[in-house]
Amino acid sequence: MKRLLLIRHAKATHESGYIDFERPLTPEGVEDASYMAERVKEQNIVPDILISSPALRTLATANIFSQHLAGRKPETNKDIYDASEQTLLKVINNFPDNVDYIGLVGHNPGISQILYYLTGKVQEMDTSGIALIEFKVDSWTEVSGETGTLISYDSPKSA
Repeated sequence: MKRLLLIRHAKATHESGYIDFERPLTPEGVEDASYMAERVKEQNIVPDILISSPALRTLATANIFSQHLAGRKPETNKDIYDASEQTLLKVINNFPDNVDYIGLVGHNPGISQILYYLTGKVQEMDTSGIALIEFKVDSWTEVSGETGTLISYDSPKSA
């Protein structure tokens, strides 16, 4: 069985002066990411590794989760940035099979679209939102449309 924790990056600034890739988290975003990381820890749904878009807001979110979960430094994959549902599926299909539980930190609309594609459940991912999906497969290459079960969804707005 494989498990995937989808994490949408925390709230980022929309102030002018930043290119999209370099938008930092807002103070509220930092607080929300810390809160959600603690929720993940409390619920004992801590992924083995985190793989993140290299965009500043996404990597900052992944680093906050990593610090709270006492995990190793997040890995980055440039394909996650501004990714479509199909690009995210390719990223997931290429995850290492020796790791059964992975956290993917990404962006909307792709992160919400891949959640729907994998589970058939409509759920707009809020900033700092998390969605736990389980797959009854032995290899990440077997993950495809509606092969996953949405186990839980949580966000700062849900709390």
